[in-house]
Amino acid sequence: MPLHRLTRIVMGVPNVEQTAAYYQDFGLTPSTGPLSTAAAPHGDGHGFSTVDGGEQLRIVHAPRRRLIELGVGADNPDDLDRVTASLSGLGVPVDRTPTAVTAFDPGTQLLVRVELAPRYEQVITPSPSYNTPGIDARVQERAPGILRESPVRPRKLGHVVLGSTDQEFSQRFFREGIGFKVSDTVPGLAAFMRCSTDHHNVLVQQAPVAFLHHTSWQVDDVDEVGRGASAMLEADPDRHTWGLGRHFIGSNFFWYLKDPAGTFSEYYSDLDCIVDDALWKPSEWEGAKALLAWGPPPPPSFLAPEDLAELMTGAHTSTVK
Repeated sequence: MPLHRLTRIVMGVPNVEQTAAYYQDFGLTPSTGPLSTAAAPHGDGHGFSTVDGGEQLRIVHAPRRRLIELGVGADNPDDLDRVTASLSGLGVPVDRTPTAVTAFDPGTQLLVRVELAPRYEQVITPSPSYNTPGIDARVQERAPGILRESPVRPRKLGHVVLGSTDQEFSQRFFREGIGFKVSDTVPGLAAFMRCSTDHHNVLVQQAPVAFLHHTSWQVDDVDEVGRGASAMLEADPDRHTWGLGRHFIGSNFFWYLKDPAGTFSEYYSDLDCIVDDALWKPSEWEGAKALLAWGPPPPPSFLAPEDLAELMTGAHTSTVK
């Protein structure tokens, strides 16, 4: 696919310093280089990098928590021409430069930047050896996952989940305009859409106000999901939201935490991979099965964030004590 990954996000929050400290604890590495061209218009803020994606998060000040900008990687200028034509066909104004196309989705209140960017070059993580009935794949040694001592470091930004006041148009914006493909749907509520071989990179759900529900960050395996969350909760138990579990749609292991601005952040591993569109059939899912294969039930605050009413009235939403 000509689109191949999420490049970066710009997150606006009312409490920049506290939120930045959280994401450093989360395992992202503070950026030390100059501002990227995409991030420069949003002021200095704090930048953070993943192991394989470079700077993928910039935190800047905003009156309320929200996603300000989303970057999508493309291979060549022809891809930008296609996006420009498709968005114009939807009646969406675009700004075209030699290296990027930017457009605004009114439903999510989000500026999307499709930009020329290199593809990921991820160092392969060997699959752990599991002993199963009848197969002793690991003998005379302890499981590697219990011996790890280094801090968990997210490998890349995987996906974002957005609330839209016009879910139908926002889905058209990403699918028909930008070129995302639909992997699965929850009828009348949300579409799981991808711009890479990952099962989903963007999910847009109907909401009374545009807001950022959560960001999701890939780690090596389920042990890293558990280790990362355990370290975060050891520092502050109130960060816990939901986990450990395994989603049905996407199949990934997950653990959700909440940052000081009120946005959820997810460690994930083992997400479904779609390399041939012809061999994947999108399905419609409803009920609890759409969300959870196993694990604790989602808390009400995950389904309807506690600060939703404040977001609707434009109030400041810091949850720092």
